[in-house]
Amino acid sequence: MVYDVSKKQKDHILNVQEALDSQITFGQRLADQVAHFGGTWTFIISFVIFMAMWMLFNEISPFGLAFDHYPFILLNLALSTLAAIPAPLIMMSQNRASEYDRLQAKNDYDVNKASEEGIRLLHTKLDHLVLQDQFDLMQIQKLQTDILISITKQLARQSREDVTSSEENL
Repeated sequence: MVYDVSKKQKDHILNVQEALDSQITFGQRLADQVAHFGGTWTFIISFVIFMAMWMLFNEISPFGLAFDHYPFILLNLALSTLAAIPAPLIMMSQNRASEYDRLQAKNDYDVNKASEEGIRLLHTKLDHLVLQDQFDLMQIQKLQTDILISITKQLARQSREDVTSSEENL
């Protein structure tokens, strides 16, 4: 019976990450990677370096090749685009994270429910064993009491016989 409960528990345990990864699309994978990379120091530092090089190149204009003079309108357009495109991708990634959290919470609930059922079953078995032990102990105590009464009667009888035999010897 305990085996059945532990088997049920294993059936309830779900690897949430595997369940989600088996259904992931290319777009979702891309959204996760963009959200992950966009939140790293590597991205921030490389983007600051890129902007500094852009501005420096257009101010110095080597060989007269400047393509975006101050106030850097093209850079402003690139920054606006960079802000507009990743936002929905990050939201998609957050939706996947929310789905993961929902599945994880449901999985935790199922595991806890199965564990609670197993604990309840163990308590029932322990209660049964305690009641059985209590009954057995009462039977043993009754036998011990009967034996003690029998020994007491034998000792009393033997004591009277000893007294009678000692009186006869006198």
